[in-house]
Amino acid sequence: MPLALLALAIGAFGIGTTEFVMMGLLPNVADDLGIPVPTAGHLVSAYAIGVVIGAPLLTALGARVPRKRMLVLLMAVFTAGNLASALAPDYELLLVGRVLAGLPHGAFFGVGAVVAARLVTEDRRARAVAAMFLGLTVANIVGVPAATLLGQNLGWRTTFLLVASIGVLAMGSLALLVPRMPAEPGGGLVREVRALGDRQVLLGLLTAIFGFAGIFAVYSYLASMMTEVTGLAESSVTLVLALFGIGMTLGALLAGPLTDRALRPTLYGSLAALAVALGVFGSVVHVRWAALVMVVVLGAVGFLTTTPLQMLVMNKAHRAPTLASASNHSAFNLANAGGAWLGGLAVTAGWGWTSPAFVGAALAVAGLGIALLAGAMDRGRGAVADVAEAGAVADAGGSRVVARGGERTDARLPARGGERVGRQGRGSGSRVLGPVSGAGRPPLD
Repeated sequence: MPLALLALAIGAFGIGTTEFVMMGLLPNVADDLGIPVPTAGHLVSAYAIGVVIGAPLLTALGARVPRKRMLVLLMAVFTAGNLASALAPDYELLLVGRVLAGLPHGAFFGVGAVVAARLVTEDRRARAVAAMFLGLTVANIVGVPAATLLGQNLGWRTTFLLVASIGVLAMGSLALLVPRMPAEPGGGLVREVRALGDRQVLLGLLTAIFGFAGIFAVYSYLASMMTEVTGLAESSVTLVLALFGIGMTLGALLAGPLTDRALRPTLYGSLAALAVALGVFGSVVHVRWAALVMVVVLGAVGFLTTTPLQMLVMNKAHRAPTLASASNHSAFNLANAGGAWLGGLAVTAGWGWTSPAFVGAALAVAGLGIALLAGAMDRGRGAVADVAEAGAVADAGGSRVVARGGERTDARLPARGGERVGRQGRGSGSRVLGPVSGAGRPPLD
């Protein structure tokens, strides 16, 4: 894998650390600023609002900016936001700092995913994207616990100074390791928005909102579930979160190769496994060893969904993938807020601390249903395209690549202006794949 992926992973590590560390520092921040803990909790929401707003906005504004420069600028905004948080004299300005820190989150992952995919051959694109996401998962194992411990002992402002320094390190790494890369050909706001309006892209984003909401319905209340139902001490919560992070890392390692091999089956399988795992977790959470094992499983199957969802929207918006890729992270944050809200409603209704797991399972099933519907619609669209393509094949020679049962085989297809035309997976429709001489093959759906 190229070293540039390490630079992307460092940026992801910093983003993951600042996103989740506030949850562990809320009592410290509340005590220092003289505000109630629930009020301090709005600082978590402020970051999420920054992500939802910033992902489409910054991506659209930077559509014509070269990719390397865009990544460095995004990390500069991230660094400024964390520095502002560290120096904020009051609660209101800390809120502003958190929104500012969240603004580049989705755009960084959106642009970074496109850059990662362009650094490698077509058959390794998902693995490259998953490698970038490893920085996010490692943040949950190392970054968040270490930053939380630092903030509890040296003050919460020290934590954000540390994260700002990670941002500076990421900027230097990106400038040094990422090759010069132009913006997407013909890029621009209108083109990006048009690509975002594709039906398959919208269904992919909807799948992310429902499917990922399932895991956040539980993650948001994991500490309370483990202390109130499992019977663990509060001091063990950090260990539980680290176990979840280990599961996320395992999921990221599996997601890349599986997605490169078969995108849609990986997505279907991960969502189905998530629904089952959430149901099992809700049933065994009162058994300590089983609950701890299932925490790892939940982290793995939950994060296994991210790479195929990311690749799906990038593939379906292939002419202008950056805004769709970034908007996927807005969808993840909407899932975060929606899953936490629905899980909280179940607890408030008196259904008990295990109820968020079953709410999450229902949300994962809904996400799977949307994904299956999108796949069926895509196959139907591809079948129509195949009929039209068959007539063209009968009248001309050339080579093509056809997917059969998840495998690609060579056949005859007309060349157009020195380019070969093919079908991406089963039912994806035909599209230009690239020059005849040695262009890589896109991953199968």
